[in-house]
Amino acid sequence: MMNRESLIFCASALAVTFAVCAVGYSLAALPRETIAAAAKPAAAETLPDVDLGGGFGKVSVIDLIGFYIENPPAPAGAGAAAPATKRFGGC
Repeated sequence: MMNRESLIFCASALAVTFAVCAVGYSLAALPRETIAAAAKPAAAETLPDVDLGGGFGKVSVIDLIGFYIENPPAPAGAGAAAPATKRFGGC
C-alpha cells in the first residue's frame, strides 16, 4: 500500500498539471468570434488579389479558379504527364 506522502504528491502533481493545462489552453485557444468567422465560407469576389511573385504579379481569385477549372492538376499517382500530340496544321 502507498504511504500518505506519495498519495499527497500524486494528487498535487495531478492538480498542478490540470491547472497548467487549463491556463495554457485558455491562452492558446482562438477567440470564439474567429472560430465562427472561419466556419463561414467567403465569396471569391470578396477575397483580395493574390501576389504570385516571381514576376507574375497580382491575380484575382476568380482568375485563379478559372485557370484551375480549365487546367486541372494531374491525378495523384498518374506519373509524368503524357506528351502533347503534334498535329499537322496544313492548308
